[in-house]
Amino acid sequence: MTSAYDFTATTIEGEALPLARYRGDVLLIVNTASRCGFTPQYRGLEKLHEDYSEQGLRVLGFPCNQFGRQEPDDEAAIRGFCESTYAVRFPMFAKVEVNGPAAHPLFAWLTSQARGLLGSRAVKWNFTKFLLDRAGRPVRRFAPSVAPESLCGSIETLLQQPANN
Repeated sequence: MTSAYDFTATTIEGEALPLARYRGDVLLIVNTASRCGFTPQYRGLEKLHEDYSEQGLRVLGFPCNQFGRQEPDDEAAIRGFCESTYAVRFPMFAKVEVNGPAAHPLFAWLTSQARGLLGSRAVKWNFTKFLLDRAGRPVRRFAPSVAPESLCGSIETLLQQPANN
């Protein structure tokens, strides 16, 4: 059975990172953009990271330029923006595509496992959120308009589950 731990992603610093590093953690995987109306959600995502990382939540940000060209910069500029504007300390990854034939394999898998509204596969916009349990399985997809702070209950429920489920 496939899980998020079967994938590797490139960090924003350019290093390949097997997601197996997060085995046993609850994951919140988000496609992000620096010039989007939802960009202030970085603040809420960082707050989730601060509040729950010691309990095993890992927020993982994946910049994407597929929606309105709202992430046109390179990784160094993205990292600088996230750190200086929103004090982001959760792991950020290199830019990816989340839809289409060039979609990162992680997102191709996520969208097949956690469907959107009316069963759609495609990610509709920046800041779509995928919440995964401690076994690396998608539990739920949240629309871009869902504020990170509204995920606390779902996150707390998953954090209370044992890592071996």
